[in-house]
Amino acid sequence: MSSALHPQWPISETPEDWVLGGVRAVLPGRVVDDARVVVRDGRIVEVGERPPGARADLDGGGALCLPALVDVHTDVLAHERRPRPGADLPLDLAVGTATGRLAAAGVLTAFHGVPFGAHTPVGLPAGSPGPEDLLSALHAPEARASGARVLHRLDIRSPAGLTALEAALAHASPRDIPPLVSHEDHTPGIGQYADPADMERLLVGREGFRPDDARAHVQGWRREREDRADVAVATLDRLGDLARAGRIRLAGHDPETPGDIEALAARGGAIAEFPTTIAAARAARVHGLHVVAGAPNAVRGGSHTANVSARELVALGLVDALASDYVPATMLAAIEVLVREGLADLTRAVALVTSGPARAAGLDDRGALIPGARADVVLVRNAGRWPAVVATLRAALP
Repeated sequence: MSSALHPQWPISETPEDWVLGGVRAVLPGRVVDDARVVVRDGRIVEVGERPPGARADLDGGGALCLPALVDVHTDVLAHERRPRPGADLPLDLAVGTATGRLAAAGVLTAFHGVPFGAHTPVGLPAGSPGPEDLLSALHAPEARASGARVLHRLDIRSPAGLTALEAALAHASPRDIPPLVSHEDHTPGIGQYADPADMERLLVGREGFRPDDARAHVQGWRREREDRADVAVATLDRLGDLARAGRIRLAGHDPETPGDIEALAARGGAIAEFPTTIAAARAARVHGLHVVAGAPNAVRGGSHTANVSARELVALGLVDALASDYVPATMLAAIEVLVREGLADLTRAVALVTSGPARAAGLDDRGALIPGARADVVLVRNAGRWPAVVATLRAALP
């Protein structure tokens, strides 16, 4: 190859073959200060110290070179679809702007949350678009090419949720990894909203409820959903059948107690998603589950609903992956925070947003700068106090 990017390649596309030099590359367990990355047919074939006199097609100018970030739980699509109450944008436009926003944060593989249930996490009617429309938009060729994948979020107390999920799973491609499914129960008084007052404040601040109306809504919702305990039991039993048969990769959302983790492991679960206590995270480690925590929590220094701090879990060695949840930019920022606070070295902090989430999702072809991996690469520089993406190179692969 020549010393400049081939002119026949469109500027919006990454070539199949390229050589990157002049970067500080973060590899598994070590950092190479003057590194070279060699790519052939969209995959890394060589990475390490730059040989003396070696030429490159691209010069990183000393930027930090990371494997592209992998996000196993993002709600950014919902925010792009409806940036304000009543201000709905076309769904295909929202998918495009969501994937663009993620890429700007260094995320080139993202699992978008698609809800299966009649209500939102705060107990309001789910409305549109429904899961069929969301899945259609995320499975479109242009969305898949931009790294869009699906996190199926199932409300275990919604009678219609499991039926809709089963219909979606029937169309899953046998050539892909098993679909990622997270089971949820946002009933106030347990899990994320262990203190019902947290949900009341959310309804007042985000949904415009009056305090008395928010309290009445929460109380009524708790009564209604407890009446559906039998639905929850049947749903969890069915998810266990699917997980143990290898048809889905199962996550449990907001586990609170060791008992929650034991039940999740017994039904074939693979991921403890956002454990709300140290006890739950410790139990997940004992049972061999991947632990996913929130990057916003890590950046802020605490949970917005007074649950366990992600920083504390990282310090205890109880986190395998961080997810953006509701702010894509926090994944890259979390690297800076964890290193700055002395909670992780650079290689471990990077792994929490790259190889860790990739392994949690069952993806073994990305998340690390190693031979054979997809050549999804991100170049980063510090912009004042925080890191910023200066370039992304997406593998020229399906």
